[in-house]
Amino acid sequence: MDGKLAVIGLGSIGSMALWQASRLTDSVVGFEAQSPAHARSAAGGDTRLFRMIYRGNPGYYPILERSRELWAELEAESGQDILTRCGGLSIGTSDGPYVRSLLETTRITGAEHQILSREEMAVRYPQHNLRADDIAVYDPKAGALRTDRAITAAITAAQANGAAVNTNTPVDSITETDNGVVITSGANSWTFERIIVASGAWSKQLMPDYLKAHTETKRIFLSWFVARDADQFSPEKFPVFIRISGDRSMYGAPAVDGVTVKATLDGRGSSTPAADSVPRDLTNAEITETTLTVSEFFPGLIPSIVRSDAFPDLFTSDSQPLMGFLSQSTRIYPATGFSGAGFKMASGYGEIAANEALGKRWYDGLDFLRPQRFQDS
Repeated sequence: MDGKLAVIGLGSIGSMALWQASRLTDSVVGFEAQSPAHARSAAGGDTRLFRMIYRGNPGYYPILERSRELWAELEAESGQDILTRCGGLSIGTSDGPYVRSLLETTRITGAEHQILSREEMAVRYPQHNLRADDIAVYDPKAGALRTDRAITAAITAAQANGAAVNTNTPVDSITETDNGVVITSGANSWTFERIIVASGAWSKQLMPDYLKAHTETKRIFLSWFVARDADQFSPEKFPVFIRISGDRSMYGAPAVDGVTVKATLDGRGSSTPAADSVPRDLTNAEITETTLTVSEFFPGLIPSIVRSDAFPDLFTSDSQPLMGFLSQSTRIYPATGFSGAGFKMASGYGEIAANEALGKRWYDGLDFLRPQRFQDS
């Protein structure tokens, strides 16, 4: 036996699971197909939005609360600035479905927030050019997560706790036996008591058929712009944002590098055949829509894309993650399928996965994440 637990994939979720598992056992090993925080993974692109205000299942809120605590713990443990606490804005038509759904979820969760009128936005955040019927919901606890720092900090912390890490080790197969789970990579093999599969878009090849039928690899692209006045788009003055106004939608983050502002079309994930062959260049249609949207939403940005990239992620058919053992008798625990929305809760998901996979604690109220929901469908 080579250890109690293996974590396959050390990206957004796997790095956090490794860190949390290293707090629970000195017998955990991580496997990464490339190098930690490599630019081709779903964690690429510098930043991800963290927010407590969202629309959808209120069951995510406790995970968000715990994630926020864990991001602070990782910062304290690593000495790295990981979460830029700049607040966040959700912008949309005042009587539209986006704002209605957002406020309904917020009413249930009790998340701290402030509603800002179009006039209040013009005074407080003049960078945004709002339509006549737009309003905003301000989230004081939101911010921008630095993805590369978070992943490398978590892996470094795990190694300091005694975890072992195998980089440039793509996993070819996992096979459950009476004694454990055998992992193969090329001519090499290892056996562990249990494993967590957290390899994002690359997880699909390691899944049973019933989950393969409910997952799809999608391409997510990002774009950045230069500000006419960079100071106006600094984290101190420009919160992270999501905006769905009529026929246009966009999300983004402030100029954490002091130069470029992330502003990207929202909800444009498109199917791609394989994680290793994602087209990195934007299409003409993507460029046109992105620049038109930026021209309307942000007069203070030069409407010319100065940087763009594309990344793969694994989406489920209901857009909810896969978290939990495949069955009561299995030793294989997927932590994948985050459908483009996993990073903000990655620290919380990592804690859940590590505790459950090691048999330390089981979390109630997460049936909407369990793989079994797809078994009979």
